Amino acid sequence: MRRGQIGNTLSRMPTLIGAEKIDQYTVALTTSEPDALLPYNITNLFIVSPTAWQKQYDAVPASIGDAAARSKQAWTAFAAQAVGSGPFKMEKLVPRQQLILDKNPDYWNKARIPRVDKVVLIPLPEANARTAALLSKQVDWIEAPAPDSVDQIKAQGFKIYANTQPHLWPWQFSFAEGSPWKDIRVRKAANLCLNRAELKSYLGGYMTEATGVYEADSPWHGKPTFQIKYDPDSARKLMTEAGFSAAKPLHVTVATSASGSGQMQPLPMNEYIQQSLKSCFFNVDIKVTEWNTLFTNWRLGAKDPSAKGIDAINVSAAVNDPYFGLIRFSTAKAFPPVATNWGYFSTPETEKLATAVKHAFTPAEMDKAAGELHAALVDQVPFLFVAHDVGPRAISPAVTGVVQPQSWFIDLSLVSKKE
Repeated sequence: MRRGQIGNTLSRMPTLIGAEKIDQYTVALTTSEPDALLPYNITNLFIVSPTAWQKQYDAVPASIGDAAARSKQAWTAFAAQAVGSGPFKMEKLVPRQQLILDKNPDYWNKARIPRVDKVVLIPLPEANARTAALLSKQVDWIEAPAPDSVDQIKAQGFKIYANTQPHLWPWQFSFAEGSPWKDIRVRKAANLCLNRAELKSYLGGYMTEATGVYEADSPWHGKPTFQIKYDPDSARKLMTEAGFSAAKPLHVTVATSASGSGQMQPLPMNEYIQQSLKSCFFNVDIKVTEWNTLFTNWRLGAKDPSAKGIDAINVSAAVNDPYFGLIRFSTAKAFPPVATNWGYFSTPETEKLATAVKHAFTPAEMDKAAGELHAALVDQVPFLFVAHDVGPRAISPAVTGVVQPQSWFIDLSLVSKKE
């Protein structure tokens, strides 16, 4: 009855198949196979109040008899009146307009009872609109400011916060029948044709160049033999070997969004890539959709009718752990709709190494196995590796207590505002 609503959660822990209460403070979890990554996975096991959900389910009109339809309506109602156990309470949600959160004075952790009485979240998909709202003091805080406005933002006394995050901004290639990316020469050429340093400058310095899912300072980096770097001459040579030229370019279409979680500056970045790859005999079309539509299509996969005509998808990814960063992009068990291996990439080597990661129950074993899987992944280049986000946010000097984490999450309970 409730399974459909937790599809995103299930895709993040596909081996979890059961749970049993042992006592008031103990639960036994059952997996379909040995899985050393489960402790990472369960950080994404979000639980709502069964009582609050059941109240919404019971309120669905009796005329709606189908259990799935009743469940869907109950979830819609719950989303508009969500309850939880956090430091804030939801006061009001107006879809696509605003979410208002009130301080929860009864929060269990007294040290993290919010310093502010209220937080108002406003979705503004366009970077220039966000920046204008900040500069005019309509808002105190914006995510992902327009790169060409950073100097103006700083000049007016606002502060830019940034920190490297466990994040990857890629193109995920399709390996469906007929995809041009099935030729490894084409995949390598695209990666060698992109000047990431220039793109970083274009973004005002607010990105880290991606040479893989993980960089050399990560214990999960390993030793790839293919080096992700800027080498357009080698890229053109590979494309020539694959049968393409300036007179006969390769036409590819990438799907992206105008904005979205972790998408950084998706339109300017994709337009930059479009122009860069043109010099290596790629003719790139960009298909822009709304973020939630793109995210749904990502879970449906490259073989779904929704992906017709799409050769690559640009969905940013959290890469917090070896499952999020590696296994869900390199094994058949992660093919849609189970998880987010949108392109259907898998090789016998990645399958073997992914199993080794799941069976690595000590930190040293995990680091070794994950490093070997990452090296194999980079060598097969199932992505156009572009960037890691640093999560830039521009904030009013009246706002204090901001701690910029190396994470997708930020603690608003610590924040204060001077009136």
